[in-house]
Amino acid sequence: MEEGRVRWAQSGDSHIAFRVLGDGPVDLLFLGGFLSHIEVLLEEPGLRRWWERLGSIARVILVDRRGLGLSDPLSGPLPLADEVADIDAVLDAAGCDRVVVQSYAAGGPLAIEYAAQRPDRTLALVLYASILTTDRDDEAPFADSPEARDERLAGLLEHWGTGANLDDMAPSVVDDARIRAWLGKLERQSATPSGMLRMAASLRGVDVRPHLPHLRVPTLVLHRTGDRLIDVGHSRLAAERIPGARLVELPGVDSLPMIGDTEALLGEIEEFLTGSRTSTSGLQRRLLTILFTDIVDATGHAARMGDGRWRDLLTAHDGAIRREVERYGGREVKTLGDGYIAAFEGPPSDALRCARTIVAVVRGLGIEVRAGLHTGECELIADDVGGMAVHIAARVCDMAGPEEILTSGTVFGTVVGSGLDFESRGAHLLRGVPGPWPIFALVS
Repeated sequence: MEEGRVRWAQSGDSHIAFRVLGDGPVDLLFLGGFLSHIEVLLEEPGLRRWWERLGSIARVILVDRRGLGLSDPLSGPLPLADEVADIDAVLDAAGCDRVVVQSYAAGGPLAIEYAAQRPDRTLALVLYASILTTDRDDEAPFADSPEARDERLAGLLEHWGTGANLDDMAPSVVDDARIRAWLGKLERQSATPSGMLRMAASLRGVDVRPHLPHLRVPTLVLHRTGDRLIDVGHSRLAAERIPGARLVELPGVDSLPMIGDTEALLGEIEEFLTGSRTSTSGLQRRLLTILFTDIVDATGHAARMGDGRWRDLLTAHDGAIRREVERYGGREVKTLGDGYIAAFEGPPSDALRCARTIVAVVRGLGIEVRAGLHTGECELIADDVGGMAVHIAARVCDMAGPEEILTSGTVFGTVVGSGLDFESRGAHLLRGVPGPWPIFALVS
């Protein structure tokens, strides 16, 4: 991906920050909502891969809307019509005649406003999890009521800069400290709390539904049906009202596009823009068995032993597990304080035997561990792994008792006939994971 420097376009008395990524044959402008900083956006590996993939099919223009990130702050309410002029200034500075406009969340109204006001410069619209109106009424019961909006805004203000909004934006990774820290930084770099309030005030009363029947540009509408941040009703109404729009609903509860099944989203966008899709799963994803282990009563051990002895025990714990993982052909992914994550290629039986040996080995250190395993497609992120398969393994581990090894039904079904014995623990709902999952316990 060709990575352009940050530049500024002058729109009236304001300067609007933008940068150009990639060198695809079509220009694509991305418009987001409250959170935007065109440098911090590329610091999250998953989101960077998102832009890299888009950059292979388009010349991507990232912009910080006025009042956000590296652009000039707001001095008062900003009508959408003024932001249309900002976009024109950015496109002129970037050397674009016509552009595909892609939006997310509160970027939806501006994308629709631009397509309505500048059909001559809009090649197409891609509306992902985009809002249409900020006010609830009979046609839009999915929008916030004034009371709900004020409550949501108060919560944002109270926790601004902490990444607490991850609970709604990507519930499947709420326990990922790295992503939460990145989101907190993105909030802090996007705007101050008062700047965020000014942006919210500009959006109050925004309603672009009257434009929808008059849009005359090809439109793709994407939404994950279980999205907790932006109700899918916005996208369903947009697709119903925009002539010729195509609606694609995908499974999932995460709103952030780089969390969950990103390939499905990117594939739909690529096919819409180019007429075909090129899978990158061979380069970015691999079928792995993920093993999570966790020390039972770690907090109690640490309190009884004191910091120094506890650190020594963790070092011995990590070394013991590391030796067994290597012996059984796996590789260490990372340590998480009192937890350990390993990945195994091939049949899961080696991972299961490794887990059984780990339980016995660490017993000699005077501690007990629990373990959870799941086999599924994982995203490869340098030396790390990610994706829903990792989260499922973590949730399975959370369910295990002392010295218990639990597996998903996927692992069980893969090793039938291997000589390993299991007990069924029934079907369970795993937090942040769609549907019930059969769970099995490995019999020692």
